[in-house]
Amino acid sequence: MSRTMTHARFSGAQRLLHWTMAAGIVAMLFIGVGMLSTVAPSYVPLLATHKTLGVALFALVLVRLVLRLVLGAPPLPASLPPLMRLGAVLSHWGLYGLMIALPLLGWAMLSTADYPVVLFGNFRLPPILPQSDSLHTLLWAAHRWLAFAFFALILLHVAAALFHALVRRDGVFEAMSPLPLQTTERKE
Repeated sequence: MSRTMTHARFSGAQRLLHWTMAAGIVAMLFIGVGMLSTVAPSYVPLLATHKTLGVALFALVLVRLVLRLVLGAPPLPASLPPLMRLGAVLSHWGLYGLMIALPLLGWAMLSTADYPVVLFGNFRLPPILPQSDSLHTLLWAAHRWLAFAFFALILLHVAAALFHALVRRDGVFEAMSPLPLQTTERKE
């Protein structure tokens, strides 16, 4: 059962998960680009880090999604035009969808290549698909192109956050800001 927030901010746990995941996702994008652009010995540790961080982010997004469904989100400002409101809703669900799809695609891609997903020493995730060269090629391309789409959506998300913070100043950015809200009350 979900409820709608009546206050102006996401919960502390939601904000902590947002900013922790933001840092992890930015790292993942850079690691992914590094993996694609190298054949050097650094590829193997980059891949290991990418897999481990991907699984960690997948677990965190599931927690985050549960919190979002249970705790809700602060309402968007009534002054927000309908098209911007629709864009906000669609982009957030797109971000959640890609945060779930990309790790699953990566896991499936490695499974079809018969590469184990080894985490934290000897802990291995089971394959989720059988070995298949043709399916591996398809999943690799899907993972790559969806990562580009994710990067574009993240840029749009950052641009919208800055627009709300610097231009509209409507409280949308402050709802997820890691910093305390500033009040306009004067202390005497």
